Amino acid sequence: MKALLPSVRVERTILLIRGHKVMLDMDLAHLYGVTTKRLNEQVKRNRNRFPVDFMFQLTSKEKAEVVANCDHLATLKFSPAKPFAFTEHGAVMVASVLNSKRAIEVSVYVVRAFVKVREVLGAHSELAQKLTELERRVESHDTHIRSLFDGIRQLMEPTATKSRRIGFEP
Repeated sequence: MKALLPSVRVERTILLIRGHKVMLDMDLAHLYGVTTKRLNEQVKRNRNRFPVDFMFQLTSKEKAEVVANCDHLATLKFSPAKPFAFTEHGAVMVASVLNSKRAIEVSVYVVRAFVKVREVLGAHSELAQKLTELERRVESHDTHIRSLFDGIRQLMEPTATKSRRIGFEP
């Protein structure tokens, strides 16, 4: 069998939703070579194999955000159905309930993609911390600069002087 899919393609379908790295049912169905309808049927038939930490359904707001950010999910825009999101463990469990040769072979690529994404995020966690610290510093600098500008503006405003009356004051 020829190479199934490049791992980069699989990695692009991994999204970060609710703090979890997930793949949507539509992407998994495409990778496993089945329709989304068939994938969801098998998941519903085997619901006890999918606890909440393996799978969850997106809210309308999450769906809209995902569709806006991911060009390959444009077909979801007009679909009334809310997609399911599968974590790494859920994606492997989907392969087992589909029980097809292709699904089992592709699940290896899916797991490798999740591992690679985890490694990349772990490697950049230090960079993320430094970025957060810089953002905090910039915010404090902004407030200081704003107060300096306010002070300069006050100094630039002409002071209102009382007009003196003409004549002798006793």
